[in-house]
Amino acid sequence: MNVAVLDDYQGVARQLADWASLGNNVSVRFFHEHLEDEDELVQRLELFEIIAVMRERTPFPRSLIERLPRLKLIVTTGKRNASIDLAACKERGIVVCGTAGSAGSTVELTWGLILAVVRGIPREELSMRHGRWQNAVGMELRGKTLGVLGLGRLGTQVAQIGQAFGMNVIAWSQNLTAARAKAAGVHLVTKQQLFERSDVLTIHLVLSERTRRIVGYQELAWMKKTAYLVNTSRGPIVDVADLIRALHDGEIAGAALDVYDHEPVPPDDPILHAPNTVLTPHLGYVSDESYQTFYHETLEDIKAYLAGKPIRLVEEE
Repeated sequence: MNVAVLDDYQGVARQLADWASLGNNVSVRFFHEHLEDEDELVQRLELFEIIAVMRERTPFPRSLIERLPRLKLIVTTGKRNASIDLAACKERGIVVCGTAGSAGSTVELTWGLILAVVRGIPREELSMRHGRWQNAVGMELRGKTLGVLGLGRLGTQVAQIGQAFGMNVIAWSQNLTAARAKAAGVHLVTKQQLFERSDVLTIHLVLSERTRRIVGYQELAWMKKTAYLVNTSRGPIVDVADLIRALHDGEIAGAALDVYDHEPVPPDDPILHAPNTVLTPHLGYVSDESYQTFYHETLEDIKAYLAGKPIRLVEEE
């Protein structure tokens, strides 16, 4: 049995789980370089029965799945993965399993990005290293309005921290109810009101056909020119071309992004040259604690499958 562990960017997966415990009949190979081209992916993966993927780094659409006849098991880190065609897997008898994740890593990074962008921390740090001193004036959070687009598990935690900063917190999503918002101590508003009133708007939605490009130029134009957008959820929730245009047009004060349409971000991507941005390479789940959970449970999933009793099944909703 052959196992492929994909997109191990930092080269840490081998040390974070006891892969040798799978036994001598199981061969594990770790791949550090990301591939986009489907033909190259097929060539890399055609001999593997088991593939472990890190979040949505490498998508598995139907076209790829159908070209991997030996594939029997996909293990994804996290409890869901929108980039895996679960229907195609089911049709071909491929089992898909998941893992738990970290409850706090993305929330913590969200606040790191909020503070970084509203106080201009990266820009000021770089400026100081070049001999300059205090170039810009930042914005305090106390008394400002935090808008939360998606008040689920992560959004609620982000809202609680906003309240600790003394912010007024408002929220909207397609299924959010007044009762759910009240329970979190948050005011439910309309979509337009969320964008119009927020001084900082942070996104915490699951990517789906309903949420894809839910933030476009119209929504950005509703925002205050002094407001900031933060996205640590999924890149395609925001129309990045519209965001870049809004930044150049001065429709918003700035943006902090941890997620992108294409990851890793190509070196010629226009977002890298957009003004007033803080950009991080999808670090939301990249912590020692998260990786320990991801790889330990990936190993457990593989062992359970080999024993004929798969666990943590990921199925179509």
